[in-house]
Amino acid sequence: MVPVQPRRHARPHAALGAGLSLLALLGAPGVALAQGTGAAQGGPAPVPPLAAPVAVPPAAGETAKSQEPRAPEAKGEAKGAAGKPAEAKWADTRPAETRPAEPRATEAAPEPVPAQGKAQDARAQDAKAQDGKASESKASDARSAETKSQPAKPQEAAKRSREPAPLVYAKVSADPNPTLTPRTFLDTLRAAERYAAFAEAGGWERLPDDLARLKPGERHPAIPALRHHLTLTGDLPADAPANDRLDPPLVAAIAAFQGRHGLPDSGILGRLTINALNVPAAVRQRQLAASAARLMGSKFPFGERYVVVNIPSAAVEAVENGAVARRYVAVVGSPDKATPSVETRITDINFNPTWTVPASVVKNEIIPAMRKNPGYLAKNRIRILGPAGEVDPTRIDWAGQKAVNYTLRQDSGLDNSLGQVRIDMPNRFAVYMHDTPAKSLFAASVRFHSHGCVRVGQVKELVGWLLQGTDGPNGPGTNWGPIEIETGIADGERRDIKLTKPIPVTFVYLTGFATPDGKAHFRDDIYNLDTPAPEPAATGAIPPAAGADAAKPAPATAPAPPRPGAAHDAKPAPARAAAAKPATVGPAPVRPAPAKPSPERPVTEHRSLESVEPTR
Repeated sequence: MVPVQPRRHARPHAALGAGLSLLALLGAPGVALAQGTGAAQGGPAPVPPLAAPVAVPPAAGETAKSQEPRAPEAKGEAKGAAGKPAEAKWADTRPAETRPAEPRATEAAPEPVPAQGKAQDARAQDAKAQDGKASESKASDARSAETKSQPAKPQEAAKRSREPAPLVYAKVSADPNPTLTPRTFLDTLRAAERYAAFAEAGGWERLPDDLARLKPGERHPAIPALRHHLTLTGDLPADAPANDRLDPPLVAAIAAFQGRHGLPDSGILGRLTINALNVPAAVRQRQLAASAARLMGSKFPFGERYVVVNIPSAAVEAVENGAVARRYVAVVGSPDKATPSVETRITDINFNPTWTVPASVVKNEIIPAMRKNPGYLAKNRIRILGPAGEVDPTRIDWAGQKAVNYTLRQDSGLDNSLGQVRIDMPNRFAVYMHDTPAKSLFAASVRFHSHGCVRVGQVKELVGWLLQGTDGPNGPGTNWGPIEIETGIADGERRDIKLTKPIPVTFVYLTGFATPDGKAHFRDDIYNLDTPAPEPAATGAIPPAAGADAAKPAPATAPAPPRPGAAHDAKPAPARAAAAKPATVGPAPVRPAPAKPSPERPVTEHRSLESVEPTR
């Protein structure tokens, strides 16, 4: 090996200024390993990383030797690249048998360095050691971060558990055929005639309840009756093999039957499916005939794009070019606050709407709540507005009904009763579609909970479909995509967007309807509108309401006119026979409402915001 030639201007004290101990200059093996064996040659030499950086304190008699003065240009080198104190540079002079074992890449001792080249070699070794220590410092930081992350794992798990659960929506049909088309009236009449023929021929046998426990592949003596029923309704092909076993063709037929009745199309016989199968053919015929009668006189302008809400289905359909482009679950009016039948157009989309509380809600809900909890309005961010401006709730006597004379308005926000979006559709019933903070209701199979308006699941996606063709927020030529909709809502300010072309929308009440492919679909008669009314008496007197509701005082509003074709007995109506009531098809039995809602009676739960609010 050729020794390194010394340079005349090298400073002799640089070796000591580089932070090297006297033992390092004498070639101690431990220091040579820490600083690299190739530094004496002036070339780069890899520094083997240690398993764990350990600072070894100097022996008691070495402190003065190791802490020698450093050269001015070497200041600040006691810290690694990451700004942390550098690793200890003291040599371990303990006996070999007492020193902890250290991993080594090689056991070769460094070659001796000529005395005249010590200054230059010391600087090279110092620079090499600094690079090596910087790498070790980074490795130490990585190991430290890994160590810190381990005790934090339970905290991260707890944080994840506090995150809101993902939204779940009830499954909706994937049938591309719309509930309502220009042909629905005639198709439904034909289906009613077909089911009338079934009823005249004796219909189908009633299936036993224990059939619900049958598993695929098993046999049951009632299977032939089930096959007969599904063959009549077109769910099972007529040429399917006849046997008493729940085979795959029969499972597929059961799934088709479930899809036509708004049930989960699993193909598994359950209690709800057995209940739907046991509805007599005469009842099905009556559902079809009553629904067709409700469509008579309709002047709905379908067009290429329109929206249909079938109230008994609790679903919203966006129809485009004769097929369902999107279908969403919905929450519609409860039996005592029925959603009315409506034919109108969607004209505006409101972001971050405020909600003006209807007088009926103020009387029946707000006033009782304020009597129990005076902070109810503040908690729900509802303000009281009078002719002279905002009114302090403490100035109102909540023991009476004076609050009805004021306007109560809920500020916009996530907890607003209308949610973040309102779909405006002017109509005399003052109902509309909107978002809701109570999104858990969309996961239920029975969704009749609103005060008359229609809450839409995934309403922002429907809004994006409605806003197609309307200029986006960045001017002509731009669109309202998901990002633009979220951005328009995120600022929290009320924003009204007028559709370039209004879209027809209708709320219909179809418990039985037929699609263009000839299939008949059925839903629960949730409002009890299909049950035929009793024969009119000669006097035409209006009987009192049956049951406990007869003792209740009459509402202050004028009585609603009777529905076309409906009449009333002079005597209280007798209890209807169980066979005369439509059987329950859905997940839960539906009892008749205390008073039948009339399509002619306005629903006052939601009033149009434009009629009670100043333009913002």
